[in-house]
Amino acid sequence: MLVVGILSCLSLLVWLFFLFGRGGFWRIAWPAAVPAPAQWPGVVAIVPARNEAGCIGPSLRSLLTQTYAGELTVIMVDDHSDDGTASIAAAVAREVGAAHRLIVIPAPPLPADWVGKVGAQQQGVAAAAAIAPHAEFLFLTDADVDHPADELASLVARAVAGHLDLASEMVRLRAVSPAERWLVPAFAYFFAQLYPPRWVADPRRATAAAAGPCMLVRRAALDAIGQLNAIHSAIIDDCALAAALKPHGAIRLDPSKGAISLRAYADWHPIWQMVARSAFTELHGSYLALAAVTVTMLLNFLVPPLLAIAGALSGAWWGWPAAMAWLAMAVSYRPTLRHYGQPGWHALLMPLVAMFFLGAMLDSARLRRLGRGGEWKGRVNNVANWNDISESVELW
Repeated sequence: MLVVGILSCLSLLVWLFFLFGRGGFWRIAWPAAVPAPAQWPGVVAIVPARNEAGCIGPSLRSLLTQTYAGELTVIMVDDHSDDGTASIAAAVAREVGAAHRLIVIPAPPLPADWVGKVGAQQQGVAAAAAIAPHAEFLFLTDADVDHPADELASLVARAVAGHLDLASEMVRLRAVSPAERWLVPAFAYFFAQLYPPRWVADPRRATAAAAGPCMLVRRAALDAIGQLNAIHSAIIDDCALAAALKPHGAIRLDPSKGAISLRAYADWHPIWQMVARSAFTELHGSYLALAAVTVTMLLNFLVPPLLAIAGALSGAWWGWPAAMAWLAMAVSYRPTLRHYGQPGWHALLMPLVAMFFLGAMLDSARLRRLGRGGEWKGRVNNVANWNDISESVELW
């Protein structure tokens, strides 16, 4: 009973720390409005696309119809697609009268030690230097994002006013299918827990993160770190880029009010694959770290409801601290659920959702051991090193 009581009280202390000592990660804090710059700088948007026929049309349409007052060029890097992605992109550009602003280039063969997406992005960065050498910013985005018309103007204004080298926004993922409604908000919640946005923006902290679908990067800062060569083998490329840039300048990560992912997850399996693709990389490929994360996730997420229920049934005192820990867990999760338009009572089932993500993390280690780590669209990214910056062990 003494051990059970200690676990119950410890779980409450952990969740009180998460509520009050983890940078307020659970709050949805919108960026403050800033004035427009005196002169809008040139921007080159770079879109790597690999078999994105289902998404590239609306995504490029939203980019090419931005209400940005400065010069905007869009480079799409066709990463060996075989589904007509490039022809759809060209057709959309003609349809919106912006064929002169879209440049489609084919990606060359991928070097052995490069991750596919990063390699395609680097080709876009190199092309931008020749096509728009005076552009001050590069907008790195994905081929499956529907951008609001004022997104680029908002990001540029924020970057100019705050002297930022990186301004990134967390695109809202789809939450339509039952699997998405239950699992997608938790994915966003765990990301914020791992990388509290307030800590990302704090120059005194090493915490660095970005959201790959929406990253505005100052070109001079990117050139200073050797462009994307600095992260060429990083599976979690967005956070690796943020970590490379932060020692040299200011960065921010904010939630997006209007940018929406177009990628659909019909059931739980593709969401599992999305997590399993990179979770073990978050732990630097360490089985010791994996064991530590497994134990602490069980203690943090599963122990509170189990002890709360057992304590209620037996009338034991130690049920109350566990119940309070469970309640703190739910309170911290509710703002994310609200952001995704999901009912608040889902927060009480966070322990079960957390076990889903723990299972995907364990599967990530299995896939790495089988030589299938980082698999995405038929390409396996089994890089040999672990350059991705992570705080997983410190968090759990």
